[in-house]
Amino acid sequence: MFPFIYLASQSPRRSQLLQQLEVEHQLLLADAQEDAEALEQQLAGEAPLAYVQRVTALKLDAAMARLQARALPLAPVLCADTTVALGPDIYGKPQDADDAQRMLRALCGRTHTVMTAVAVGWGAQRLQACSISDVSFAECSDADIAAYVASGEPLGKAGAYAVQGRAAAFIARINGSYTGIMGLPLFETAQLLRSLA
Repeated sequence: MFPFIYLASQSPRRSQLLQQLEVEHQLLLADAQEDAEALEQQLAGEAPLAYVQRVTALKLDAAMARLQARALPLAPVLCADTTVALGPDIYGKPQDADDAQRMLRALCGRTHTVMTAVAVGWGAQRLQACSISDVSFAECSDADIAAYVASGEPLGKAGAYAVQGRAAAFIARINGSYTGIMGLPLFETAQLLRSLA
C-alpha cells in the first residue's frame, strides 16, 4: 500500500494495534501551541455519534495542517477518537479520581455504547468509518471501583476504563469490536487504508 502512514494520536494502544496490522507508522503529534483538548469540546445537545465523528474529522484537519506546516514527507494520516455513551450522555476522559468513580458507578450493572471513529487523509481524500460496540458491565462494589481508580488506569481513558486492562474483570459481555473498544477498530482501519491504495 504505502511505505508508512502518520498516526496522529498519543495513544500507545493505537500504535500497538497498527503494529498488529503490520502497518509502518510514524507519530504526528500536536505541539505545545496546539490546543488539542479544545477539539474535544462537546456541542450543546450533540448526540454521541455525531460528536465522535465531528471530533475525529477536526483531529484529521489539524493533523493534515500540521503535516503541511512541518513540510514532512507526504503519507496518509490516520486519526481516531473514542467515546463512551450511556444513552445520550457522553462519558469522556475523567477529570480526576472522583470523576472516574462517578463514571464507573454509572456504568456498573448496565450496558453502554463505545464508538470509535477513524479518519484517514491522503491528498484531497478524507475517508471516515465508525465502529459501534455495546459493553455490559456486571455489578461492581464501591470497593472494586475504588481499587480500580486507585490503580490510576482510568485516568486519560474515555469512560474511565481500559477494556484491555484491569477493568476486564467488570465486563460481562461485549457485542462488537474489541479493538474498537480499545481505540482503533482494526477491520474498519484496514478497510480505509485499502481504499486509499
